[in-house]
Amino acid sequence: MGIEGTRDESLVNPELDINETKLQNSLRQKNWDETITKDSWMVFKVMAEFVDGYEKLAKIGPCVSIFGSARLKPQSKYYKMAVEIAEKITKIGFGIITGGGPGIMEAGNKGAFNAQGKSIGLNIDLPFEQHFNPYINKSYSMNFDYFFVRKVMFVKYSQGFVVMPGGFGTLDELTEALTLIQTNKIGKFPIVLVGSEFWGGLLDWFKETLLKEKMIHEEDLDLYRVVDTADEAVAHIKAFYDKYSVNVNF
Repeated sequence: MGIEGTRDESLVNPELDINETKLQNSLRQKNWDETITKDSWMVFKVMAEFVDGYEKLAKIGPCVSIFGSARLKPQSKYYKMAVEIAEKITKIGFGIITGGGPGIMEAGNKGAFNAQGKSIGLNIDLPFEQHFNPYINKSYSMNFDYFFVRKVMFVKYSQGFVVMPGGFGTLDELTEALTLIQTNKIGKFPIVLVGSEFWGGLLDWFKETLLKEKMIHEEDLDLYRVVDTADEAVAHIKAFYDKYSVNVNF
């Protein structure tokens, strides 16, 4: 018993020693020249994602992006509402772009699919949560390695954002759009936040902290509209484009 307890596990299982060596090699400190060389070659991969995205998405016409949590299930009221919103937006002439995964993304693509509209999925390689949902048009399905390339595609080819309840990723996409409009990097387009109860705390913080501390201007609070029904969300987008023309961003 004592002998077995002290034996060298690498002698019993040589793979342990091999794996340890691999781990040490992977953790080896790279010198600066190696890092710079790798970065330089990575530029070509980034360029390839941009070119592929531009070529595919330029052909689809005006679209609205729908964002929200990947974790919401079909029985969620927000999932059901996202399906309804996507169906109604499709019927007034827009395609639907989502992140291509489950939850709210699936709901958005499902609504476009049900209404026989263009259903686009911009997927991202992640270790969990993310996989293509079955409601994306095959010719409009794309996969990205880089979040920043994917976000450019969302903004460049979207004529509006519908933001359902979600987590950090959803907040990232929302604040990206708000920042670009606020700084005049793109023209104003409708941003609709669905669910006053869900978004209320964040919006109160905008007013009570950001505005009071003069971190934003009062007119920045007009960059978005908060709604609680699918009809309100679609009506806001329709009213905007009844007055203004559709333009590609950037």
